[in-house]
Amino acid sequence: MADPALSASLTELKLEQLIACHECDLLLRKPISSINERVECPRCGYELYTHRTHVVRRSMALVMTALLLYVPANFLPIMQLNLLGQTTEDTLWTGVLGLYNSGMQGIAVVVFLCSMAVPLIKLLCQFAVLLSIRSDIGRSYGLLLYRIYHHMREWGMLEVYLMGILVAIVKLADMADLRIGLGLFCFIALLLVQVWLEVTMSPHQIWQALSEEDQHASD
Repeated sequence: MADPALSASLTELKLEQLIACHECDLLLRKPISSINERVECPRCGYELYTHRTHVVRRSMALVMTALLLYVPANFLPIMQLNLLGQTTEDTLWTGVLGLYNSGMQGIAVVVFLCSMAVPLIKLLCQFAVLLSIRSDIGRSYGLLLYRIYHHMREWGMLEVYLMGILVAIVKLADMADLRIGLGLFCFIALLLVQVWLEVTMSPHQIWQALSEEDQHASD
């Protein structure tokens, strides 16, 4: 049962002074933290946030790197298959087209959305959000785009697609002469950069920077 005194004290605080744990939903007063200090939930130990410097600058570098990797990862050959004297080169895009032309249009659309369209839209939303913070222009649009990005996070499934590629490589290795293409290395690099970006682009600091409450994020 909640402490009445604690509940009363929380109701007297402004919304900006409160924070909720995303893991156990504990509502508590936002602690004062210094730079690079990790703030954890006192009940479950979940990391609430960590104030870091140069968040926008480092995140912008990672977003631009991911955008540069996007084209070769999707359009360069992932593998070269030589079977019975016939050589074929497969890319992510040709895989989508192959599914569509073989009568599996629904699956082709899902694969296109999850492996190509959604990851690109997410990166563009992140780039626009960071640009709005860095240039101090259109922060209201930045807030909208960041909300859209959070709604789309669960639809980007590059790691699932990578597992499918690796399984296909293992199964085809004994059936034909198989060579790994540059596109696979670019795809793995894109996935690693996006994971790094998720860690670097702290949601707590981005929300605060969009609200002009965090000066360290854009330093």
